[in-house]
Amino acid sequence: MPELATLLPSWRPGPTRDALVAFLDAVTEVPAERRVACLDNDGTLWCERPSYVQLDLFLDVLRQAVDRDPGVAKQAAFAELLSGDRAAIADLGLARVAMALAGLCAGLSPEEFIARVREFLGRARHATLDRPILTTVYQPMLELLDVLRSLDFTICVVTGGGTEFVRAISDDLYGVPPERVVGTLLEYDVVDPDGRPSLLRSDRLFGEANEGAAKLGGIQTQLGRRPILGVGNSGGDRQMLAWAAAGEGPTLALLVDHDDAEREFSYRSQAESFTETEPITAVAARLGWTVVSIARDWETVFPPLG
Repeated sequence: MPELATLLPSWRPGPTRDALVAFLDAVTEVPAERRVACLDNDGTLWCERPSYVQLDLFLDVLRQAVDRDPGVAKQAAFAELLSGDRAAIADLGLARVAMALAGLCAGLSPEEFIARVREFLGRARHATLDRPILTTVYQPMLELLDVLRSLDFTICVVTGGGTEFVRAISDDLYGVPPERVVGTLLEYDVVDPDGRPSLLRSDRLFGEANEGAAKLGGIQTQLGRRPILGVGNSGGDRQMLAWAAAGEGPTLALLVDHDDAEREFSYRSQAESFTETEPITAVAARLGWTVVSIARDWETVFPPLG
């Protein structure tokens, strides 16, 4: 096998790549069944600014609904969303916004929802980066996923986003099959009028939003295997990274720090469903995690177009 560093061409030489490569070298001594990697999605595998891609999808669905019935625009929360008033949207809170928008897709079968996701993503462009949404994945992370596969890792996407939304694109974008996606779950209604049951999306959460400690419960209940590699970017990933790092070695907690306003965005990543008491970068420094500076550690941020 080639030197691991040569398989990570978008990772600049330095302490971050050295720590990553040292971990990857060491895991060859770990039984394959323990080689589990759990990676967050938004802000970790693809761009989450200026808005979450799933939010962009639901806003597209909302605009189509308003085109069919202008009265929809007068419903609670929708007027603020359509106005683009970020302060008003922030006052509403992401949880309320997300559930209101999720209601627009209630009654769809899983297959219909997946088709809608793929249709939207096939035509959507990023608001400021002037590229298709599907090309806002991070090239260095794609390279890391390739190396993990070569080392027989079980790779899982563990996200605060909707499970079915991420499952619709996880295989094509990341090579991660749908059954290895752990996210926020909605309940399904079972329709069985003639002994031929079918499923329809509801607007009700199944459990809680998959952030913070909920990610650990989701990993255990849905995957049943503890990760030795955790990768994230916000306070919503803190427990997942800490859990991975605290396992039987070798382990690695990898935190992506968005500090590159020129090529991507510069911001402090935060959890969406709860208030943090300590910046995640301070947590990383205190616990000795490996922090990935996009500005310093990544030679290329996004895949080339063309």
